[in-house]
Amino acid sequence: MTTPTAGQTTPTTVLLVDDHDLVRAGLRGVFDRESDLAVVGAASTVAEAMTAYADLRPDVVVTDLQLPDGTGIDIVRAVRRGNDKTGLVVLTMHTGDRPLLAAMDAGASALVGKDAPSSDVVNAARRSVVSPRSFAAAGLLQALGRRAARESGRLSDRETEILRLLADGLGIGEIAGELYISRSTAKTHVARIYQKLGAANRAQAIVIAMRTGLLSSVDTIGV
Repeated sequence: MTTPTAGQTTPTTVLLVDDHDLVRAGLRGVFDRESDLAVVGAASTVAEAMTAYADLRPDVVVTDLQLPDGTGIDIVRAVRRGNDKTGLVVLTMHTGDRPLLAAMDAGASALVGKDAPSSDVVNAARRSVVSPRSFAAAGLLQALGRRAARESGRLSDRETEILRLLADGLGIGEIAGELYISRSTAKTHVARIYQKLGAANRAQAIVIAMRTGLLSSVDTIGV
């Protein structure tokens, strides 16, 4: 890579992974039009992708979901082990909750449909560099809500009680005081609630709980 001169910034490097030559060429053309993004390599299989990643260490990997020797999720898991800085964008022709949730759980930065505008892929790549572990996908909240609905029975009475206190705006310390439990116990309960609901934070947990009926508008009146 050429060393940038004064006033220039180093482009974000991108590795493309797809088993179709035309798709790879099309993606390369899309990224080549962006001055802040530079395609440094391409691969057609999981094995090729991992070799290329080890050699090139790109800032972002953009991979198809379905590959001849595995999936893009395999690449995400392999790259994400011990690495929270690489952007990982998964492309898919398949709709539905399963690929979306699988990509999120594996540690992807984004999932983009192949029928989406090319600008969506470019924007996902850019965002993935800034927030590699903050997952984004169309329909994410709806998918999380449906998963929460399937798993809603797993919330214990105490977790439901704490969820309502979270909706009232109470912090960890306040929840601990309200329920006469330690801060660490309250923190553990909150973490489990987020995990069970598939939420990353309080706001997301409340939205999911509202959509799945775990909370009513009365419960969230203080939010």
